[in-house]
Amino acid sequence: MAKGNQTSVSIFLLMGLFDWVEQWQLCFGLFLCMYLLGVLGNLLIILAIGSDPHLHTPMYFFLINLSLADACLLSTMIPKMLANLQTQDKSISYADCLAQMFFFYLLFVCLDHFLLTRMAYDRYVAICHPLHYTTIMNPRLCALTVAGSWSVSDLDALIHTLLVLPLSFCTDNEILHFFCEPNRVLRLSCTDTLISDVLLHVLTVILAIFPFVGIIFSYTLIITTILRVPSAKGRYKALNTCCSHLSGVSLFYGTGFGVYFSSVPTQASQKGSIASVMYTVVTPMPNPFIYSLRNKDMKEALRNVVRGKTVLMQRL
Repeated sequence: MAKGNQTSVSIFLLMGLFDWVEQWQLCFGLFLCMYLLGVLGNLLIILAIGSDPHLHTPMYFFLINLSLADACLLSTMIPKMLANLQTQDKSISYADCLAQMFFFYLLFVCLDHFLLTRMAYDRYVAICHPLHYTTIMNPRLCALTVAGSWSVSDLDALIHTLLVLPLSFCTDNEILHFFCEPNRVLRLSCTDTLISDVLLHVLTVILAIFPFVGIIFSYTLIITTILRVPSAKGRYKALNTCCSHLSGVSLFYGTGFGVYFSSVPTQASQKGSIASVMYTVVTPMPNPFIYSLRNKDMKEALRNVVRGKTVLMQRL
């Protein structure tokens, strides 16, 4: 479709779901279940860790922040999807579109990468330098690293959002996606987006690829250390402490890279937008199960939370 005359656009049209109009009830039910599972699961993880003093350790401190980021990320996109499906209304206001872009960069593009990297470093210190763990991973350092992750993510999101504000948009306001994905929005602009495009790719490399390299480097050292452990039982115990985090990292980067490389030829089509739901919506949903099913301490904390809620309801 050719771009129309340059105008002031007040709304965009989210077209990512509307090839499935005849199955909108199925889509609505599916996304609603995913949203409830993801948000309630992540909030339950936060409640369980916060209520159990035995879990007040660096790894679980990072996990609380990861769960909070995932719950907020799901709440940024899925409620609007559900509203659009229920009302059969494709529109999203310009202000809401900017807000989605901001929180997408803040919570997904940056913060998840940083937190997963911090968790990998925590596992590295725990396995490679166990005698110095409490000294290195002290509460002050953990608080500073998390605060720094939130601050850098917020700055990156703010930069990208501010770069969109002066752009003019055409009458072609259809976004082939479920939400206001930044690349799709920039393609609709009638003005030069070279600076925004270059900055987007440079910051993506710095704030996404570098953390991934850091995770790979940490696990290379971890595996090297584990292989030096003389007993099979010791190697299994050391490796088991990394299983949950390694599963989360594999899901996060595996779906991200897989969807990106598979959808490059069709990234301007609805097939590409449908594929991308794997890493923007599906990825945050199973994290509560990944970090709790194989962890005895987490399962016990979750049971205590459920028991406490049951007792409270009985008293009421």
